[in-house]
Parts: sequence; structure tokens; C-alpha cells
Amino acid sequence: MIKNYLINNSHKHASKWLVLAIDVLITIFNFFLAYVIRFGITLNFDTTNFVYQLPVIAGLATISFLLVGSYKGVVRHTGMRDAYNLFLAVTVLIAGTAFLMVSSRLSLIPELLNIPISIICVHYLLNIITLTTSRLIFKYCYYYIKSKIGESSKILIYGAGDSGLITLAAITNDSNRSSLSVVGFIDDNPQKIGKTINGIKVYASNSLSQNFITKNNIKEIVVSIPHISKKRLSEISDELLKLPVKVKIIPAVNDWIDGKLNVAQIKEIQIEDLLERAPISMQNQNIKKELFDKVVMITGAAGSIGSEIVRQASYYNYKNLILVDQAESPLYDLQQELISKGVTNFTPIVADIRDGQRMEAIFDKYRPNMVFHAAAYKHVPLMEANPSEAIKINVLGTRKLADLSSQYNVDKFVFVSTDKAVNPTNVMGATKRVAEMYIKCLHKTSKTKFITTRFGNVLGSNGSVIPLFKKQIQKGGPLTVTHQDVTRFFMTIPEASQLVIEAGTMGNGGEIFIFDMGESVKIFDLAKKMIRLSGLKYPEDIDIKITGLRPGEKLYEELLADTENTLPTYHKKIMISKFDDNDCAMVIDKIDDLCIMNLLNQDHQIVGKLKEIVPEYVSKNSTFESIDKINKQRIQKKKVLAKL
Repeated sequence: MIKNYLINNSHKHASKWLVLAIDVLITIFNFFLAYVIRFGITLNFDTTNFVYQLPVIAGLATISFLLVGSYKGVVRHTGMRDAYNLFLAVTVLIAGTAFLMVSSRLSLIPELLNIPISIICVHYLLNIITLTTSRLIFKYCYYYIKSKIGESSKILIYGAGDSGLITLAAITNDSNRSSLSVVGFIDDNPQKIGKTINGIKVYASNSLSQNFITKNNIKEIVVSIPHISKKRLSEISDELLKLPVKVKIIPAVNDWIDGKLNVAQIKEIQIEDLLERAPISMQNQNIKKELFDKVVMITGAAGSIGSEIVRQASYYNYKNLILVDQAESPLYDLQQELISKGVTNFTPIVADIRDGQRMEAIFDKYRPNMVFHAAAYKHVPLMEANPSEAIKINVLGTRKLADLSSQYNVDKFVFVSTDKAVNPTNVMGATKRVAEMYIKCLHKTSKTKFITTRFGNVLGSNGSVIPLFKKQIQKGGPLTVTHQDVTRFFMTIPEASQLVIEAGTMGNGGEIFIFDMGESVKIFDLAKKMIRLSGLKYPEDIDIKITGLRPGEKLYEELLADTENTLPTYHKKIMISKFDDNDCAMVIDKIDDLCIMNLLNQDHQIVGKLKEIVPEYVSKNSTFESIDKINKQRIQKKKVLAKL
């Protein structure tokens, strides 16, 4: 019966008038108890005076509680503020009582209301103690009964420090999550283990086991450790994910709403939280100065990186954002998102960067000061099967935008490249490398500052491995990995976008900015971790299938080519790549030839030209490996002839 009552009424609060009535009754009883303490259990005092004084005390107590509003607090969420209000109300009551005593002694009111000063003092102390204690007793009785009888989710908080206490308060004080009950803390500090905090026991981290979880019916563990490193969080999560519980994490302190932790912000731990690399911290003051009163064009504005650049740029005092993308529906969605946030000074434009006349009309009309070029074809297997399309967008499109930027005296042109452009093994990477080379050469003859950013895979971007794994998990598996030893660098979409914007502020032109992405991640291990994060087991619940390397794919990616080295910048996580200058006249001539050859749609011919422009481009797992064999034979033949 109690169980059903808790389930059906846990969201309801006691009436404030009932709380007021109980407080007044306690005050009346305390007044009687004060007389007993003062005159003894024999009640050796004038009861006539007491009988007259009692209703007056009740009236004064009611007025005091009404004035202060101490009865309005939710009893189950009693805290320091409620205790202070009770103290204030009792002080007002005693002040009124003292006024009665003085008035009676001055014969302003009947002598019957002359309350002894000793009674006033004892009554004051009793009220403070009993009213506060009653609140706490009701609060802890409620949570004790709920945790023992009600159908609540039992929770452990990992971390018994200040953050753990804040998490406890957020959970216990949230009326919308009344089904949650904290039954313990976990901590590595031996001085805390075995002790209790707010009546909740602190356990050692090594006490966590399958038996412990089952015995205590634990459903969730919330990691509440501020400023925890990615490596330490990954270690903790690896241990916790072996247990049959949900693992959650609190957000960073900077992300709390109005400086307070909200239970709704406590989320299940995501793979993005576990990547063992620290997020980059950007110098926003530099960005603020750079974008102030500028017309900023973003191509590929509806894509993963482009849309995040738009979001971040929208916080600054720019003049206008020109959003260019050929994908109508995603661009519309971005438009509605910006409008909902109150952003008005932007212009969405549906356009194809390959359309020279259309792009020139846009440049002529809006005269951008900065261009962030994020539009590209990036899917390796698709571009391996359609090299002419990769060249149209990644080379011709970039060339057209770069030329227009130079023609219209754009201040800065920031090009979004990829780590696949380094020692490329596929068409997509090779086309991005050609684009890098072109804008590097154009920078030498233009007033526009051409800047390149280069980074690895982006978590959550369209077509990336994380969304793919999530979909496969939802379908029950298996997860597909191309090779057991394949590794990749990863960064989040906001980090990648911050890098691009930061490059636009620090760049003087001609640089390729490289982001220190930490250690590369083994995709097979990433897949196993995502299975555990979903509350499943590998391989019992979901298996991992090795499919073999795809066309153009290699086991690991690089951020620097063999001929490159780096120079530091003012930001320790951003470096400048320095590579040998090419013969720009020859490079541009070859790129012109490539653009003409591309019209023929002869895949082997145009890929052969790509390899001529980018000598380090060697195909892997691709039909174009035959070109490398022919080129190798030619080189060997030349060497033989040279010896003769």
C-alpha cells in the first residue's frame, strides 16, 4: 500500500497550509515545554496566565511564519535557505513575545501577558531546534522509505568531493526525477572510504563488483569528478562498463545552467567523452577582432564543419554571413536554426561552387572579406569510383573560388583540407592535395592571404564511423570494421571548426596549419567500447565483422608528408607545416591540363595526371594501382637507360 502510494504521489508536495499548521502546533507545544523546563514537571506555576498566553503565542507564531514565508518550502527538499527562514521566523516570534512582556510591565496590556524572560529564551531555543529538526526528519524519512520501498533507480556517485555533493543535491532536489535514489559514493581517497556524507556511505572503487551491484540493486553510476582527464575518464569507464549498469557523467562546470547543475544535464557517457585527447582552447578575442564588421562567406555551409563554423561565427559582431551550399534541405534546416536563435544578419544561398558565373555574381554582390571554403566531396570509396566528380568539386571548385577571392581582393581565404591529403592513397586525398598546392602557388601572386587547415576524422560528421556504428548497434549488429589494425585520428566538430576559424585569425598567408590531435585511435577498440557504452557485450550481444580495406583506404593516416616539418605557433596545439616549394608555373600548367582532361571522363587518364602532379600519390586497394606499376616500370627503364 505504501509502495503504491509512493509511486502514485511521489510528484506531489505537502500543502503549505498543512506545513504552517504543523509549525504552529510545534511552537505551541514548545511553549508548554518551556514552562515545564522552567518550573518542573509538577507544573508549579500560575496556569491562568499560561492559558491566556497560549492563544496569543499561537497567533504571534502564525503571523511570524506568514510574514517570513517559512512554510512555503518543499519539506523533502529542505536546505540551508529553509533553515535560515525558520530561524528568521522564530526570531520575529520571540521579538513579538518580548514586546508583550515589556508592554505588560509598563501596564499597557494586562499583567496576564507578562511572560517570564526565562520562558522566552527557552522557547526561542526549543523552536530553533525542533522546527529545523522536524524538517530534516520528514525529509530523510521520505527518502529512506522511498529508497527502501518505492520503485526507485538506485544510483552510485563516483566522486565524493564537492562536485559529488552538488550532484547529490541536484538529484535529491529534482522533483521531476523522484524515482532516483543515491545509495552510495565511490572514491579513491582512503581518508573518505568507510565514512558517510549526508548519511550516505563512501565505498572504495575496488569494492565495485558484479555481486555488489546486484546486492544493492544499482542501476546507474554517475561520474562526478571535475576537470577529469580523458585518459582517467577512459580508465574509469572501462571498469564501470564491465558491470551491468548505466554509466553517466556530469557536464563541465562551465556548461552548468546559471552556475547550477541540473539533473537533466547528467547524460549517459558518450564515445566523444572518452577519446584520450584534451580539447583545444581558442583565443576568442583574436577571432572577435578578425570578424568584427566583416562579410564572411562559408561554402559547404550546411555540412558538418561548415554549419559549425556558421554557428560559432554567429556569436561575433560580423556584418553579414553568406551561407553557400548546393544542398537545399540541409541549408533550410540551418536557416531555421539560426532564426530560432535570433540570428538575422545572414544570407543563405543555394549555389554550386562549380558554377563560375553564379559564384562570380555572388562575389560581386556581397564582396566578402573572408572566405571559409568547406565545400568538398570527401567519401573515399565513392570518389575512388568517381574521380572526375572529385576533381570537379575538390580541384576545379576550389580553383574557381580561390581565383574569385583573389580577383575581388578578399582579405583571407581559409581552405579546409584533410589528413588524407598527406601521402595520399586515394583520389579524394590526392584532389585535396592538388587544391592545397594550387592555393599555395596563388598566394605568391595575390593580395589575398590563402590559408590551409589540415586535420583528421571528425566525430559525428556525415559519413563518419561513429554514426555508422550507432546505426549498426540499433539494428543489432554486426559492427563493420575494415581491418583489425586500422587507426585514425579524431576530433569533435566544434574543435575542428574552432581550428578553422583560429587559422583565419593567425594566418598571414601561405601556411598549412596542423592540429595536434593526440594519439590515433584503433577503430576495432573504438567499436568494442561503443558496444559496451550501449549496455551490450562483445561478442555475445553484438559481433564485429572485418570487411577488408576499402578502395583507396590505408591502415593509418598522417598529418605531415615525408618532406614536411613543422613550426610552432602561439597556440601549443596548432603547428605550421613547412614543405618544399614547388615550381608553381609547372604546377599550375599541370592543373590546367588536369581540368581539361577531366572533361573526357577517362578515369585512368585523369588519375594518371593526378599522380603526375602529386608524385607521392600511390593507390592502395584500388584499380588505379595498375598506373603505379606502369609508372614504376618507366622509372626503372629510365634508370637502366641512364646507366648505358
